[in-house]
Amino acid sequence: MNVLCILGHPRPESFCGALADAYCEGAEAAGVDVRALAVDDLAFDPDVHAESPTDQYLEDDLRAAQRLIGWADHLAFVYPNWWGTMPARLKGFFDRVFEPGFAFAEYEEGAGAGHVELLDDKTAELIVTMDMPPWVYRWIYRQPGTNAVKRATLGYAGVRTTRVTELGPVESSTLEERKGWLHRVREHGRSLVTGPESQTARATHKAKTWLGALRLQFYPMAWLAYTIGALAAVGSSDVFGSSAYWLGLGFLFFLEAATVLSNEYYDYGTDRQNAFAGPFTGGSQVLVDDALSVRELQIGIGVTLVLAVVFGAATVAASAGSTVATASAVAVLAVLALGYTAPPLELSYRTLGEVTVGWTHSIGVLLIGFLALGGSWREPEPWLLGVPFLLAVLPSITLAGVPDYAADRAVGKRTIAVRFGIGGAGAVAMGTVLLAALTAVGWHLLGLVPDAYGPAIALSVPHALGICWLVRRRLDETAGAQRIDGLMAASLSYIAWFALVPLYGLL
Repeated sequence: MNVLCILGHPRPESFCGALADAYCEGAEAAGVDVRALAVDDLAFDPDVHAESPTDQYLEDDLRAAQRLIGWADHLAFVYPNWWGTMPARLKGFFDRVFEPGFAFAEYEEGAGAGHVELLDDKTAELIVTMDMPPWVYRWIYRQPGTNAVKRATLGYAGVRTTRVTELGPVESSTLEERKGWLHRVREHGRSLVTGPESQTARATHKAKTWLGALRLQFYPMAWLAYTIGALAAVGSSDVFGSSAYWLGLGFLFFLEAATVLSNEYYDYGTDRQNAFAGPFTGGSQVLVDDALSVRELQIGIGVTLVLAVVFGAATVAASAGSTVATASAVAVLAVLALGYTAPPLELSYRTLGEVTVGWTHSIGVLLIGFLALGGSWREPEPWLLGVPFLLAVLPSITLAGVPDYAADRAVGKRTIAVRFGIGGAGAVAMGTVLLAALTAVGWHLLGLVPDAYGPAIALSVPHALGICWLVRRRLDETAGAQRIDGLMAASLSYIAWFALVPLYGLL
C-alpha cells in the first residue's frame, strides 16, 4: 500500500509537524511505502485567479503533488483547526491541486449536470489539532472544518475518509498529553499493516455496502400490496397472527433481494455508462464502484435465491387457501421478477420491463397475500384492488428510464424511454398516472370495493395533475437523459394513495 502524509500546517516545526513525523514512523514500521509532503515547502500561488483552476498555470510543485496523490492509495492530512476550519495555505492547496480533470470531471447533458469522481480508488484520514476540547468542536460547533474536508472536498473527488482524529486543546496541554497524542498517531500509522481501516470499520463499511446494494427503499411498496391482499382475504387484522402471512412476507423480501442483486449483476453494462445514476435509478453502483466484487454479488444472489425458495415453499405449505393456486402465484411472481433482467427472458430489454415491475409490485404480490390467507383467485377483490395499484406503479418505473436513457440505449436495452423516446415515456407516465386516479375514484363511486376505497382516494387526483404538470415542464420530444429526482420522488410518493388508503380501509 502506498501512503502519502500531507502536512497542512504553514510551520513544519509545529506540533502538527511532529504528529506527521510520528505517523510516518508508524507507517514505516507497518511496512507500507510512505512518503511525506509539506504544503509549506511548495512554491505556488494559493489563489485561483482564472475563471477555472484548469485555466491557470499549474506550478511544478503542484504537478509533483498531483503525481504523489495519484501514486497514493491512502492519504493522511495533518493540520490545525483555525477559525473552525483549515489554514489558508492548505485551502489554497486544495483549490489549486483538486482541479477538474484531476480530482473530478464535470458534465452537462440536456437539462442535467453533475460530476464524476476521479479519485474514488483512494481512502484518507484526518489528524486535526485544535485549541478547544474535541467534544465541543464536534457537538457544539458541529465540525465545520472537518465536514468541509471530509465531505465537500475529499468526498466530492471520491476519496473516502476512514478515520478522523481530533486532538486538543493543544495550547493548554501538558507534555504528557502531547506525548500521548504522538503515541496515538504513531499507532494509527502502525495500524496500516492491516489496511487503512480497523476490522470493525471494514465490517461496518461492508455492511453498509450490502444495505446499499439491496436498495431497501423499494421494498415497502410490495409489502403494502401484499398486506392489502391478505387483509382483503381475512377481513380483519387477524392476518398478522397468521404464520402464512409472515412466511409470505419473508418470501417477498428474499425474492426482492435476489431480483435487485441480479439486476445489479446483469445491468452492469448500462450502469457503468450511466452518467445520471441517482437514488432512484442506475442501480446501487456497487459493481461500478468496486464496492463489491462480482464473486461477492454472485454469492449474494445465490444465498437470497435459496432463502426465497425456502420461504416460498413454506408459504405454500402454510397457505390457508388452495395450495396449487398459491404455488402457481408464487412461481409466476418469481419468474417474472427474476426475468426482469436475467436471461433468457430479459424482459427489460424487450420493452416489457415496466409492465413486469408494475405487475410484480401490485397484482402479483397482492394475489399471493389473498391466496395465502384463504382467498380464491376467482374472487374479484384482488384484481379490483390490484388494477389501480398497477397503474400507479407504472408512471415511476417508466420515468426511471429517463435518467438511464443514454446508457440503456447504448447497450440495447429497449425500455419505454428508449423505444418511444423521452417524450413518449412522459406521455405514458401522464396517461397511467391519470388512469390510476380515475380508476380508483371510479371503484369508490361504483362501490366495487367499498371497504378499501373511501372518499380520501379523490385526493390522488390533484397529485396526479401535479405529476402531469412536472412531466410537461421537464420532458418533451427534444429532452435527453437527465436527472429527474424531484419528478421521481413525486411519482413514487403517488403510489402511497393506492397503498395507504386501501390499507386503512381494510384494517
